[in-house]
Amino acid sequence: MDHGRRRFVAGFLAVPIVLYATYVIVPSAQAFLVALTDWRGVNATPRFVGTDNFRRLLDDDAFLRAAGHNLLLLVLLPPLTIALALLFACLLTGGGGARRGAVRGAGFYRVVFFFPQVPAVVLVAVLFQQVFRPDRSGMLNAPLVAMGFEPIGFLSETGVALWAVLCVLVWQAVGFYVVLFSAGIASIPRELFEAAALDGAEGARLFLGITLPLLRDTVQAGWVYLGIAALDVFAVVWVMTAEHGGPDHSTTVMAAEVYRNAFQYFRFGYACAMGVVLFLFTVGFAVFALRLSRRERIELG
Repeated sequence: MDHGRRRFVAGFLAVPIVLYATYVIVPSAQAFLVALTDWRGVNATPRFVGTDNFRRLLDDDAFLRAAGHNLLLLVLLPPLTIALALLFACLLTGGGGARRGAVRGAGFYRVVFFFPQVPAVVLVAVLFQQVFRPDRSGMLNAPLVAMGFEPIGFLSETGVALWAVLCVLVWQAVGFYVVLFSAGIASIPRELFEAAALDGAEGARLFLGITLPLLRDTVQAGWVYLGIAALDVFAVVWVMTAEHGGPDHSTTVMAAEVYRNAFQYFRFGYACAMGVVLFLFTVGFAVFALRLSRRERIELG
């Protein structure tokens, strides 16, 4: 009986495993190999160069700036998104306490918050490209021009453009976590809040003492996902910003440099080296975040 069950499970998993190996593992391994060559195209004969591509990255100002932008987004995107999502979730649910469900039309507001997740990322980038237009036709600059102020170059000023990209990323991501955290708060037993209220806890003490600790695992998972998203920014930067990461490389990210070097400069080996570095960044962050949460969970236990 056990033998037949194992054969059934093996047969059921065979096709997904073969597909995953064919379309994920093999291309990834191939990218690691190509990163050690100077391959420039389909018809070019690759020449093995060892770690030369990785050494060149240390002197590539554009890639170093891109890595710095990714790290800045990694530091800012998760906390800003999670903080706003927790705030809105608590407002919609009444914090899970005695006022739970006090907001009328909370379901409608959840749909409104979730809506930015529905359009494709490219559509969001095109939309905000129009919102940030540096003239009176831009949604943000129109009232400034009407009041006699100079328009702000949200996507044309090097000191502002990356912050505009960050705002778009937060706007698109926060709605999903509002819905997620709202569901988590609604699942917390109401008796816990009532018992804490009898002891005189209210407001911030209820949130810090009950709501946040019981949402710990959900918040940590969101932190990991948002961190990976911050390292994998491409579509918004490529579509929305000037010069696909400009102006003057002020918004470029590692994924954009990979695409630029591969499909504009035809330096596929060098682009694969960048992709390997991006892969190591992403895996390293995910492993660090998961191990940190696991250690803290063990210490709390």
